[in-house]
Amino acid sequence: MRDCHLAARSAEPGRQPLPPPGIAAAFRTFAQDLATSRRRWTPETAQFIAEQLDRLPAEWDANRATGRDEPVRDALARGGPLRQGTCLELGSGTALFTPVLEAAIPQVISIDLSMGTLQQAQGRSPQRVRADAGALPLPDVLFPAETARVLAPDGVLLWINQLGSDGPLHLPTSTVAAALPGAWQATESEAGWGSWAVLHRTRGGMAKFEEPHDDDGPGESVSPG
Repeated sequence: MRDCHLAARSAEPGRQPLPPPGIAAAFRTFAQDLATSRRRWTPETAQFIAEQLDRLPAEWDANRATGRDEPVRDALARGGPLRQGTCLELGSGTALFTPVLEAAIPQVISIDLSMGTLQQAQGRSPQRVRADAGALPLPDVLFPAETARVLAPDGVLLWINQLGSDGPLHLPTSTVAAALPGAWQATESEAGWGSWAVLHRTRGGMAKFEEPHDDDGPGESVSPG
């Protein structure tokens, strides 16, 4: 495995809108347990998370969203080539970054557990769906098998850690790749406060990790927010 670190990060270090350390650590453990199948995602868990998120939309836009778009912008600029197609923005929240995706990808569908955040997203995202990423209402995420099921054969998974390793739901690229069924190749980097990875299926063998190329363009992605 090779990690790529950018020479500079434009966001000011230490100013991330993080929750208290204890809460952030608890959520990181929760995400790791889901990704590694130590914990099951149940309807009760989904309902609890949705209720917590429903309380946040106005506060999120006002206090917690600033500076989070740099990993998305950098991934679209340097993580390609990506297939042009439909993007499922999983965990879209209040759709603050949907316009960034729409500038690069023809069709973006914003998907979130929280009705409150989707209502706040009105005017930013024309296509919004309230759904559990563990059971997407789509024909033939943190939910590896479901992500692989809905991903086009030549599609990619764009994984964004908006606040880096200190973020409450941070998962390393290696953990994401290991959780997905089959073999995957990843291009990854840091940007701003966070990091990104573009993963696509390989024909076999072990997962591979590469550095981004500056001359590659944007395309289709599946983004877990």
